Amino acid sequence: MSIPILNNCLPALIAAALILAGVPAAHGHGGVVEEEDICVIRISYLKAHFKIYQPLIDGHDEYCEDLPNATESIFVMEYLHDELQRVPIDFRIIRDVTGKGRFARWEDVAAIDDLDSVTVFYQPPVVEPDVFTVIHDFAEEGDFIGVVTASPETEQRLHIAVFPFEVGFTGFGYWPLVVGAVLLIQLQYLWMSGRIGKWRANRRTRTPQLHVVNGGGDDA
Repeated sequence: MSIPILNNCLPALIAAALILAGVPAAHGHGGVVEEEDICVIRISYLKAHFKIYQPLIDGHDEYCEDLPNATESIFVMEYLHDELQRVPIDFRIIRDVTGKGRFARWEDVAAIDDLDSVTVFYQPPVVEPDVFTVIHDFAEEGDFIGVVTASPETEQRLHIAVFPFEVGFTGFGYWPLVVGAVLLIQLQYLWMSGRIGKWRANRRTRTPQLHVVNGGGDDA
């Protein structure tokens, strides 16, 4: 690869590394993010402390999104906005059929023709004044999408949070792409700084030269 091509690719590689390293990210309709070592679900402007337990296997260990095992899982939301104590909230888990993976948004979920056919769990709207809790026993590993909807009576629009997550280990995710991008960036730096050329030159000068000497015996 030539220097100009590498130089042109550098901004894109840096952007890809930063974006992928930050997955999953918050989006316009909500999502689960980490704030000061605490998982927070954003339902539009409404926030709640979000955590998941798998007590049958891991006891009191907390998870933010991805779950290591297909087993009984407890989803807990502790409200950070008082308004959530007074509004109906529903909770849905669907199999991820969007093809968008970590980048799935509400628009992708809304575009599914038959949402009920891919729904594995649904909690109808309910008002929980203190802590919102649902329990679902995952029967299989795979990629899923959680959808939380809050519907304040004083507003005509819904507040929605969408968070893709994985149950069980099904791959390395985006980290191979991140590592590849970082390696390419490092290669570009070494090339532009001339270090690769110097290393090759030093290697040539240090290569021992083999000289063949024809030996002969003393004449009698």
